[in-house]
Amino acid sequence: MKKITLLDCTLRDGGYVNDWKFGEPAIRGICKKMAQTGVEICEVGFIKGDTFDPNRAVFPNTACIADLIAPKDDTMLYVGMVDMSAPVPLDRITPCDGSSIDGIRVIFKKEKIDEGYKYVKYAKEQGYKTFVQFVGTDMYSDKEFIEGIEKFNELEPDAMSIVDSFGLIKKKQFLRLVHLADNNMKPTIALGYHSHNNLQQAFGNSEALVEMNLNRDICIDGCVFGMGRGAGNLNLELFAEYMNENYGTSYRVEPMLEIMDEYLTEIYNTKFWGYSLPLYLSASLGCHPNYAIHLAERGTLTVKAFSELLKSIPNEDKAKFSKDKAEKYYREYMENFLDDRDALAALGNALSGKRIVVVAPGKSIAEHAETVKAELQKPDTAVIALNFDGGQYKADYIFSSNMRRFAKIQENTDVPCIITSNMKEAKKADFVVNFSSYASDKADIIDNSGVMLLKLLQAIGIKEATVAGMDGYSPDSGNVYFDKTLEHDFSSQAETRNRLIAGELKEIEKTMKLRFITPTYYEM
Repeated sequence: MKKITLLDCTLRDGGYVNDWKFGEPAIRGICKKMAQTGVEICEVGFIKGDTFDPNRAVFPNTACIADLIAPKDDTMLYVGMVDMSAPVPLDRITPCDGSSIDGIRVIFKKEKIDEGYKYVKYAKEQGYKTFVQFVGTDMYSDKEFIEGIEKFNELEPDAMSIVDSFGLIKKKQFLRLVHLADNNMKPTIALGYHSHNNLQQAFGNSEALVEMNLNRDICIDGCVFGMGRGAGNLNLELFAEYMNENYGTSYRVEPMLEIMDEYLTEIYNTKFWGYSLPLYLSASLGCHPNYAIHLAERGTLTVKAFSELLKSIPNEDKAKFSKDKAEKYYREYMENFLDDRDALAALGNALSGKRIVVVAPGKSIAEHAETVKAELQKPDTAVIALNFDGGQYKADYIFSSNMRRFAKIQENTDVPCIITSNMKEAKKADFVVNFSSYASDKADIIDNSGVMLLKLLQAIGIKEATVAGMDGYSPDSGNVYFDKTLEHDFSSQAETRNRLIAGELKEIEKTMKLRFITPTYYEM
């Protein structure tokens, strides 16, 4: 077996978690401590954009990296990455003189392979070690992959890598790709592997690659603490320990643990990465992980709904995420049109002449219990509980547009339930109303249940409603609901959601008077 090399990409690939804003001391510290580990290659960040900020591991040119990695360690190779989705001009890749990075990794989707070729060729001419990264290698046909390898063989880069962009390549498929690469690459070129961990295949595939005992050098990417977008990447510290135990290497794991402790744990505590159900679903269905991340933030989809929505995304869009596309497919899924004229008429008759009190599950209904109870005791009052069963307050109706919440309610209540048509899995429904008729046109709050209920009441002619517990979103995580089991962290979106919902409430108030009897973040 020839040489096995480890490459740390914490600052580059891990940077997707925190927008590469590690801070200058952390960038310097991570590079310095990585040199103490014996890991052969350190990727210090992306080469992209137009602005240099020493606190961010993104650099507009190669020259500005020099100071951040000084003094360089002679035993370690320093590299940066250029992405062909947003390449910097070639003249920003200044000749390699040893003061800045030593190598450049060029990453490209298969439709950008010609651009990638030109960049690798140019970087090599400037004296850099070069690394070829085939994005989404599993999406290449065998013919396309072999042709790509043969194309870059002409340039004799230092390495070519299999890149599991969506974290879905399982061992059998991975070994087939390894055989294709090994049998077609020039023997002087190292074979690299860059993994993502959505299906927890990163360690097993890396282990299998090492155990194949290929007659060529191997380069395996990893991140300290597995830091990376979604489910993260191969845990560098774990694989270094595996190499020490099985192949006689002498990587020092302690400095990696110090990186975790001093620089990464604080980020992890606020911006979680790791295995999760949405990321498993996105990987198993061949979708870009950002679909899972974006849709999971809504907190409205059950497993079945999540799976159905991802399956509904056309194949040509599954690998190409954009927020607009995600919102489009979310809205299409949720807008399961239903003619609700009969339901509206029945609700209108049932609520005619009633005082309407909406009780939402904000923590204020516990803090102001006496006020709420007094309001509910007034004659001719109809109480509508919003996305919960009413708790200590007896509800006359329950309204929900959130299947995740309603799944816990429906089999434990005899109260008539009003639901929206997007809730395909609901087993109990006394009144079903059309989702899109009451949904907000603002993407961030399209399915906000409070707004939808008030719009529904407006539609059936209600002129006034009293509201309790519609507190709005707190900037403090886990500090919103009276019942902790209902918590979902929207703290990072609190300001935006509060502003948009307040705008909707102002529009509703043009034709229906709203009277809030508990405190709220909504400034009306």
